[in-house]
Amino acid sequence: MHPMILKISVGASLCLAAVLCAESAAHADDTASPCAALKRIVAAAPQHFAALAPNDGRAVAQPYGDDAHCTTTRDTYQCEWSTRNADADSGGNPLEGVGADIAACLPDATHDLNSPGRQHFYLGARGSRTEITAQTEGSSRVRLSVSRE
Repeated sequence: MHPMILKISVGASLCLAAVLCAESAAHADDTASPCAALKRIVAAAPQHFAALAPNDGRAVAQPYGDDAHCTTTRDTYQCEWSTRNADADSGGNPLEGVGADIAACLPDATHDLNSPGRQHFYLGARGSRTEITAQTEGSSRVRLSVSRE
């Protein structure tokens, strides 16, 4: 190939790559994903949540509140947060929203309790289940607990 054609071809490829990278960076969504967080927490359950840090669960709460506090014990990963004012937001019950996130993000989970103050799901067979509970704590707090049976 002629050296000048090679230079033009390489230059055009580099320009195209730069444009594509800039375009994807401009459209990237840097917000944390509730689904990614839920999947990470559930995946860590068989190892007693050893791979998790307290901040790993904050993304689950992010659509509903800003002050999530998460803790890990050997058997449970738990996050609790204050809910935003539903009248000021796009609305909805934060507990229902968390339940919907769990159902959408973990399609293999069985949803066996749906009450005004509590949503319960589980994954796996008896004796080795991962339990997922979202519940209200008073009128303005939600708690998410993931535990291993």
